[in-house]
Amino acid sequence: MRTTAATGWTLAPLALAQFICSFAGSNMNVMLNDMSHDLNTTIQGIQSSITLFLLVMAALMIPFGKLTVQLGRKTCFMLGLAVYGVGAVISAVSPGLGVLILGNSVLEGAGTALLIPPVYILVTMYWTGLAERVRVFGIVSAAGGVGAATGPLIGGWITDTLSWRAAFLFQSLIIVIILIFAARLKDPLPREPGRPFDVIGAVLSALGLILFVIGILALDNNVFLSFGLMVAGAGVITVFFWWVRRLQRKGREPLLSTALFHNRVSNLGLVTQNFQWLLLMGVSMLVASLLQAVRGYNAIETGVIFSATTVGILVSSLSVSRLVRRFAQRSLIMAGFLITAIGLVLLLIVAAVPGAWAFAPGLLAVGLGLGLTLTPSVNVVQSAFPEDEQSEISGLSRSISNLGSSFGTAIVQTLLVLRADASADGYLFAMVPLMVVTVAGIVVASLLPGRSKAPGRTAAAANQR
Repeated sequence: MRTTAATGWTLAPLALAQFICSFAGSNMNVMLNDMSHDLNTTIQGIQSSITLFLLVMAALMIPFGKLTVQLGRKTCFMLGLAVYGVGAVISAVSPGLGVLILGNSVLEGAGTALLIPPVYILVTMYWTGLAERVRVFGIVSAAGGVGAATGPLIGGWITDTLSWRAAFLFQSLIIVIILIFAARLKDPLPREPGRPFDVIGAVLSALGLILFVIGILALDNNVFLSFGLMVAGAGVITVFFWWVRRLQRKGREPLLSTALFHNRVSNLGLVTQNFQWLLLMGVSMLVASLLQAVRGYNAIETGVIFSATTVGILVSSLSVSRLVRRFAQRSLIMAGFLITAIGLVLLLIVAAVPGAWAFAPGLLAVGLGLGLTLTPSVNVVQSAFPEDEQSEISGLSRSISNLGSSFGTAIVQTLLVLRADASADGYLFAMVPLMVVTVAGIVVASLLPGRSKAPGRTAAAANQR
């Protein structure tokens, strides 16, 4: 039975952890030139390592979320921090692209997949009232959004002042601080070491996602190989669901219960989460690539422009806890995608405008819009399930979000390479799918229930009292 009370000390390490993991996903976007020259590789090679980092997170989030039951939420959180910290140090001293991929893409990605599900599980377990939980999710989501938005700014400043390697040491320093704060955390529920773990399901789910996203990345080299990889990925995911249903028919516990997908509201919320992170990371990579690869801006100059996104996310994310008292979460998510669409139109208009500050209004609108959608989408999904399903839904939720980040970077990178540059024409070409996703986000959000139908189930609320 849960008896631990939530305090500010409880929230601090959780919000900081979300901040640094989101920071890691975007800060390398402004280091493309410096890192490619220093590591004797190409800009495309560095972009691929960014996409692989996000992909490893997405692929491992579901199985690692499930591990929180066997190992405990605090244990997974602490272990994830340690793995992430080691990866950051290896990245800082990497002599070439291969070691960078090991440290950043593999170890930091795996560490993030271990530590992020406990963040959302603990928030759901500690804060049970709708208004209070929305407030806390607002802080955590704001930390994630600000981490992604300030990644280019902070990473650019560190790179320009010291070195891109120092940016990874900065990450390891933040990890040490989080570990100190996290030592005071208490796990609300006892771990269950005897609980079965579906190893086959874990392998199938991870392999399917990896094959599919690598297929997107391969599109610029070989269309047939790309199509084959995506079909293979879809096939493996199909086998995964067949395996899950087989275990359920035998009365055994699978990696992911198919019952999670029977909740219509949660399904819609998961789609909006995927779209939000696809847009945030896609826009970040697209604008950073244009400013650096084509216009020759250095890391700090590029990073400063993204401060507009940071301001937008901060303002809207921290306002959600008040707005949710007056507006339905559906309305907030729809409004967020609409504002994001306006931001993308502004970014389209300035594609050929000289200078960088012309991008600031569009980036500000994107930040305002996505910051408005992040918290309601997370709360809709997490609140739809009781405590005994939080490990599964948290892993699934974070996997879907990070898969969106992977899609965003992979799609933008692939389309830029297909046009052989990041010029105005390539920029416009890569902006098209982002606009389509924004419109789709408005449509999906409109299908969510209004205020009269709360996202949380009665059973879930009862279990959390």
